[in-house]
Amino acid sequence: MGKIHMDGIISAVKKVRGGVKVEHHKNTAELEVVRMPEPRKVILPMQQHIGAPCTPTVSVGDTVAVGQVIGDSDKFVSAPIHASVSGTVTAIGNVKLPNGNVTQGVTIESDGEMRLWEGIKPPEVETKEDFVKAVRASGLVGLGGAGFPTHVKLNVPPDKNIDTLVINAAECEPYITVDYRECIENSWDVYSGIRTIKEFLNIPNVVIAVEDNKPEAFKVLSQIVEGDSSDNGSIKIMQLESRYPQGAEKMMVQSATGRQVPPGKLPADVGCIVMNVASCAFIARYLKTGKPLVSRSLTVDGMAIKEPKNIRVPVGTSISDIVDFCGGFKDEPVKIVAGGPMMGMSITSLDHPLSKSNNALLCFSKEDAKIFRETDCIRCGRCAAACPMSLIPTKIVRDTKAGDAESLLDDGVMVCMECGSCAFSCPAKKPLVQHMRLAKAVIREAGAKK
Repeated sequence: MGKIHMDGIISAVKKVRGGVKVEHHKNTAELEVVRMPEPRKVILPMQQHIGAPCTPTVSVGDTVAVGQVIGDSDKFVSAPIHASVSGTVTAIGNVKLPNGNVTQGVTIESDGEMRLWEGIKPPEVETKEDFVKAVRASGLVGLGGAGFPTHVKLNVPPDKNIDTLVINAAECEPYITVDYRECIENSWDVYSGIRTIKEFLNIPNVVIAVEDNKPEAFKVLSQIVEGDSSDNGSIKIMQLESRYPQGAEKMMVQSATGRQVPPGKLPADVGCIVMNVASCAFIARYLKTGKPLVSRSLTVDGMAIKEPKNIRVPVGTSISDIVDFCGGFKDEPVKIVAGGPMMGMSITSLDHPLSKSNNALLCFSKEDAKIFRETDCIRCGRCAAACPMSLIPTKIVRDTKAGDAESLLDDGVMVCMECGSCAFSCPAKKPLVQHMRLAKAVIREAGAKK
């Protein structure tokens, strides 16, 4: 475990390699989450998670209620989709996602009643198997932005010995503050979810990791942990240096335990499970109420937005409705990002629906979305120094341009998590993340031809 300071704060076991110091714009940190009224309609894409897309289980003309399953899959790496408003299914057709992919989507016209589905009830959970089954039924995917089906993460293979549950409260992306607000506003849900996961998966140790620029969240969670007389000291609070991408799973594991997750492996391979605080809080609420994941909190910010807010929004709400709820634009946006500025996805239309994994909407004006001219690489090595995965981006760029899939595999590009640290640190303003994505595409295309 990490070093203990005089004030009882546990520091990181091991400093993360690379990364960058980003300027934080936590403008909404002190704004409580407010609930947005239900929209006139929602569009629910059948691909809202990593893994297999769902297939609609409803038809046009069907009447649905909040929490009713409208899409599911028999594939293991998938998660069901639930109606986020009550009303009538008016269309089922193709929907373009922010990343350009196309999937089926179910459109529901709201009746304005937000009626709960009659089948909603707290799940009966007595065993680990019951617990994992319940989490799948809830439709939960990683709420920190990754979108990985949570039941898959919690369904640990028998040959994996998990001894540490790491709770991710880093929220290292600039602007985003919904995890911070979750720690402040729903701290008991967060802690209840932690205890539940710990007990059902029989994990002996828990580390709650909070960056040092969130002292209030650290204070609130520390008070709950210290006040739990039933715990034998197995749950600890750790303060991490504020450094991007501290919140990435592999980085978090290294900081919290000193263990390194090998390339191509998962935290479970080194005895860890990493959970986002919002995901923990949702699990606690789901086990009490049985209400599945039909809404989520997100930060709406940026110089172009009139009224920055933290809001709770039904999944499937259009970006345009979210912008309207926040007062509209005060300046013309030149860039709109779904997610954080480092790893988020630029969107080209306000018609895109909110997905389960969207934790922010950032609307940038010309003033704060400067477009820099790309210049020649000066071989300074800053990109390689900043890469937390020890990659050499300049070599990957050369091999990508050459279409050399074999060399790209040797370069290790498939372990790139596209955090953007390389591009952020590049004085030549090279679009290095785009090159990483192109490199992966070269490898996939080469594999498809074999």
